[in-house]
Amino acid sequence: MIWNVIYVKPRTEKKVEAALLKMGIKAYCPVVTEIHQWSDRKKKVEVPLLKSYVFIQLNDNERDLVFQVANVVRYLFWLGKPAIVRDNEITIMQNWLVAQNTTFTVESIQPGDRIAIKTGPFKGEKGLVKEISKNRIQLLLLDLEMKITLNRE
Repeated sequence: MIWNVIYVKPRTEKKVEAALLKMGIKAYCPVVTEIHQWSDRKKKVEVPLLKSYVFIQLNDNERDLVFQVANVVRYLFWLGKPAIVRDNEITIMQNWLVAQNTTFTVESIQPGDRIAIKTGPFKGEKGLVKEISKNRIQLLLLDLEMKITLNRE
């Protein structure tokens, strides 16, 4: 089975994920922990990484089941077909979220260099070094078509 992406009403991502899981539909809403500050306190809050999107995995003949859940708006489409996400992309995202505070050591690279990542959540991916600063490196992951920023040790 493949992963599809559904668009949901804002601020309902975690509720939709829970409702889909309760129905027996495999769903994934990646979340990150942020510190929010109010006038009287600070609090750690889990917020969706991708606002208004939830990943689901089900058979094509069951696609309409997701609309039984409140706040589901529609499927996300790409080039006229439902957008699909590969298993390895979901796994990479999950690994990255688990290890998001990981630091990386790099030696003698320059902007424009092509590198293969050997360890960490993006192990096996190929990237292009976009920018190097004192504490960070911006890397374009070619296969995933995304830009990441890594902290240097």
